[in-house]
Amino acid sequence: MNSSDKIFLSFLLLLSSHITFSQTKVNLKDFSSENGASVTEQYGNVIISWPTDLEEKGTLQIDMRKENPLISSIELENAKGVYPIAQNVDPLFLLTVGQRDLSKESGWNIFFDRTAYNPYEAFKVNLEKETITVKSQGKRTIIQINSLKAGNFEGALEITLYHGSSLMNMAAVMSTDEDAKAIIYDAGLVSDSNVWDEIFWSDTDGYLQSSMATQTDSPAENLAVKYRTIIGEGKAGSLAIFPPPHQYFYPLDNAYNLKYVWHGEANREMVDGYGIGIRQDLMGDNRHVPWFNAPPNTLQRLNFFVLLSDSKDGQILQDVKAYTHDDQYKPLSGYRTMASHFHTEHMDDILTNKPLPDVPGHVKALRSMGVNIMHLGEYHLAGNPGDTGPRRLPELDLMFKESARLSKGDFLMIPGEEPNVHFGGHWMNMFPKPVYWIMSRKEGQPFVEETEKYGKVYRVGNKEEMLQLLEAEKGLAWIAHARTKGSTGFPDKYKEEAFFKSDRFNGAAWKVIPADLSIPNMGRRVLGLMDDMANWGERKYVIAEADLFKLEPDYEIYGPMNINYLQMDKLPKFEDGWQSVLDAMQTGKFFSGTGEILLPSFSVNGKGSGETLKMESGGKAEVKVTVDWTFPLNYIEIISGDGESVSREKIDLSNTESFKTQNFQFPINIKGKKWVRLEVWDVAANGAFTQPVWIE
Repeated sequence: MNSSDKIFLSFLLLLSSHITFSQTKVNLKDFSSENGASVTEQYGNVIISWPTDLEEKGTLQIDMRKENPLISSIELENAKGVYPIAQNVDPLFLLTVGQRDLSKESGWNIFFDRTAYNPYEAFKVNLEKETITVKSQGKRTIIQINSLKAGNFEGALEITLYHGSSLMNMAAVMSTDEDAKAIIYDAGLVSDSNVWDEIFWSDTDGYLQSSMATQTDSPAENLAVKYRTIIGEGKAGSLAIFPPPHQYFYPLDNAYNLKYVWHGEANREMVDGYGIGIRQDLMGDNRHVPWFNAPPNTLQRLNFFVLLSDSKDGQILQDVKAYTHDDQYKPLSGYRTMASHFHTEHMDDILTNKPLPDVPGHVKALRSMGVNIMHLGEYHLAGNPGDTGPRRLPELDLMFKESARLSKGDFLMIPGEEPNVHFGGHWMNMFPKPVYWIMSRKEGQPFVEETEKYGKVYRVGNKEEMLQLLEAEKGLAWIAHARTKGSTGFPDKYKEEAFFKSDRFNGAAWKVIPADLSIPNMGRRVLGLMDDMANWGERKYVIAEADLFKLEPDYEIYGPMNINYLQMDKLPKFEDGWQSVLDAMQTGKFFSGTGEILLPSFSVNGKGSGETLKMESGGKAEVKVTVDWTFPLNYIEIISGDGESVSREKIDLSNTESFKTQNFQFPINIKGKKWVRLEVWDVAANGAFTQPVWIE
């Protein structure tokens, strides 16, 4: 081929690219450069830039030519120069679709489902580069590319750029019209070329590890890591991939580390090229494996985050860890952290002479996360909770002594159980000190008696006596996993019972069952119950519950965990009792959530959660809240009720950036209202919620 032929061929290729791109011209109808972003078009590419801070910008180059990788370049640019972070990569999504069992009473709220044991199909999500839209939303730039297809799921690719940081979110937003579907997904970035020189991750002990990124015929490797992150390093910088830290983990009994990241060639034998990303284990913990709900015609966001840096040697991991406070619960002045509902069966391990360390793994794990108070749910599947005394009383005695031994410094272990007797459904209990009680009483036996070895011992034969015990010993009870699992139908079925109306029955507990990727928050099952209980006229509260079994420091505990921040100036000593913990719970003096969002203060006309506000004429009120956050916020929602209906006012927070603290004020009308509360959610579906302020 002579030089003139080469020039003519180059012209044809350029013309072809221009014609191809002109058919898919970028839609900028809802885009504005006023927020600092820019969009240009060049030879089949859409080039989007956004400010990552005051002196730096990120650039994403999208190639709309069908034969090329979608992302031709990801760069950072600052005063020192331009840093190409990755070139010629495609977002990757693998969707696994199973069948949800809706035959049981719990329906979509089901936990005891075994989707992995039933037939399922796995699909590579295919992208057809048909149209591209770039739009502005506050301090975000959103890129939508149509269309995606995987089996009977269809949708679009959505890439969100968060101004003020080098954070991106990539999501396959898809839906199906088929009923009773449950899903999981793997995701990441993949390429046919050598994009990364080295791969970094943290092992489960927190030490940074690495591997050379070589493309071979060997299959991709799955890794058990800490912080849920895999890092690809190129010649000019690094790129970290990680999932939403809590939303990505559907509920399981155990928090095993199931190797939630991958890197390498031919992932699951479904992918061409070398990639890095996140993954789900098909079999979970080999118990109940409910996966994510995918109700028909709901937009499921199969998503992951990408963080960019010009740093090397895995240093970007420090930036990723900051989004979850290093997987710790940040200390907050005037508050102490409490995690509840753990079936560690540590006491049974002692009773069965299992070799144990001086400090058990679950204590090490929770203390390292910044948990001040651990509330147990012992003897759930072990021990002898139904025993009439000879076995049960020594087991209780062991729990009390072991809890006392392990309560040191800034850590208090509170003994507790999930008794599940007399009331109906499953419920938790907590007393302000050790209490010996037996869950049954034969005719002729006393309700309470003094014993030489254990002191006062109670025998409880029915729901009336259960309430009597709670009243006598100032204990609290609340329903566990309300409206699902063993509490399906509760507390609704006993909302008129005297024990439920009593101030000894504190309310319910919040956990993300079911998991659903189509909603921008988590745990609506119990948050809706909180509103219902308030409208029933009952002053009930909702704490966060973990409901986990065995825990060890190398498990993935942070993902499925949650936390309560109790208003307390000082942690009580075990030997003095922990009445102050119950006082905070009973009076609603706490907020709960996933840990990334903190609510140091919240009030309605000066009244905090759990307090009573006298309605003034006209019903005008002001909500004040201080929010401390890591991921950019999504919205604040103010929820109120009049005894029958629930009202919601959502305040868009798309103008927020990462890592801020801000005081917010909102005028509201509380005329005719009985209560008001507040929720805050970020772009990763992490959240925090207050307890109600009561209105009279």
